[in-house]
Amino acid sequence: MADGRPRETRFHGRVPGARTCSVPGCHQPGEFRAPADDGPRNGFDGPGAWRWMCLDHVRQFNAGYNFFNGMSAEEISEQQRPYAGWERETRAFAGVGTNPRWADFVDPLDAIQARYRVERPAERKDGKPLSDGDRRALKVLGLEPDADRRALRQRYADLVRRYHPDRNGGDRSHEQALQAVIEAYTRLRGAPAFA
Repeated sequence: MADGRPRETRFHGRVPGARTCSVPGCHQPGEFRAPADDGPRNGFDGPGAWRWMCLDHVRQFNAGYNFFNGMSAEEISEQQRPYAGWERETRAFAGVGTNPRWADFVDPLDAIQARYRVERPAERKDGKPLSDGDRRALKVLGLEPDADRRALRQRYADLVRRYHPDRNGGDRSHEQALQAVIEAYTRLRGAPAFA
């Protein structure tokens, strides 16, 4: 810059190049794009005409820029409608039948992950929700997703008897399995599916 300050390199929209500023008498690099006053605006036929300016001149231009300049009152009203541009019909996606239907999912994010999932986890017949943690706990206990509270208590009692050191002659080799069973039962006992 002319005042001896180093030129900032991090500005949104900066396009370095060998252009000079389009403002007469300015010899700074023209690194910022601004719409030309006399050229066409952006539209169906493509982008409008542009001119290139230095940082100081593009800041000055932006301070005085008016998008609605030269428009009639009807054109301004049309541009300010909340749904402007949404009237056009969109094309159908290719391969409509190949993607899963949104109605197949409880959570819309599941639809995004469905493409990468091998199989969908089994649901309960009574419609009560099961979280991923609940499913892992059921797997630890060896129960199906449709198990009821009675089956949960019975399976817990069987596994505690199997893994408890007092029932195995003091053998502590199954302590981790016993701990996993206790944690799984504690989690499922408070789960909405077993309430």
